[in-house]
Amino acid sequence: MDQVDYINGKTRLYGIVGDPIAQVRSPEMVTHELQRRGLNAILVPLHVARADFARVIPHLMQLLNLDGLVMTIPFKAQALNLAQSLGLQAQAVGALNALARRKDGTWAGDMFDGMGCVQAFARRGLALRGKSVLLIGLGGAGGAIAAAVASEQPLRMHIWDLDPDRCRQSAELIARLSPDTQVLVGPPHLDGVDVLMNASPVGMLDDARLPLVADALAPELVVFDTIVYPEQTPLLQLAHRSGCQVVTGREMMQGQIARIVDFFIQAQQGTTNPE
Repeated sequence: MDQVDYINGKTRLYGIVGDPIAQVRSPEMVTHELQRRGLNAILVPLHVARADFARVIPHLMQLLNLDGLVMTIPFKAQALNLAQSLGLQAQAVGALNALARRKDGTWAGDMFDGMGCVQAFARRGLALRGKSVLLIGLGGAGGAIAAAVASEQPLRMHIWDLDPDRCRQSAELIARLSPDTQVLVGPPHLDGVDVLMNASPVGMLDDARLPLVADALAPELVVFDTIVYPEQTPLLQLAHRSGCQVVTGREMMQGQIARIVDFFIQAQQGTTNPE
């Protein structure tokens, strides 16, 4: 047989857009979920340079067989302007990671990173309520994670990003979502921390750096990294050596993929909420 059986002229297209793109695992994971549901659809990686995003993506969205896009670094905030309507998470965070074409041709956007993170912890039976959480990185994914974790009512959230505006916006959002949670903003340290979360790109691909200065970690610490490639980031390698329990970026991806595919399907069926 001289052909494959998972793509043909009727196949509906989805794409994941990023710069870089080699680290993503969405193509194989989302395509698996689409195929598992019996849909003639695939998700492909789309490497768009930062300088070209505003010019390229609106044209790409005119493809008649393109039904959705997933956004990754560094486009989650910039992509907000591409949606005609936004879900509650995207509105709260000011960023999105999924765009879906509706039946009428308009595009809906929402953010699923935070939901995926919280679900990954829940699957492991790891509580966030009443815990002290250190979150490093408040970009698209980090801002969404800050909102979702705040909704779990932690005792304290220590947040840090090199961008002061991101720190201020996330601190205000956490205070609105969980008024009883103590919010600290400043360079990361591990004093009194129960859960360490890295949502920065430090450690991605061939980056051997750690997101904070540490030679070892307390074994009772739970350590999470949003990065999916490498799956065992420098931070998670250190956590394993220190005897910590870890939650991987792949687990976060698994936690949100079903919801993203639901979002894509509902848009085509005309059942997504308009805002």
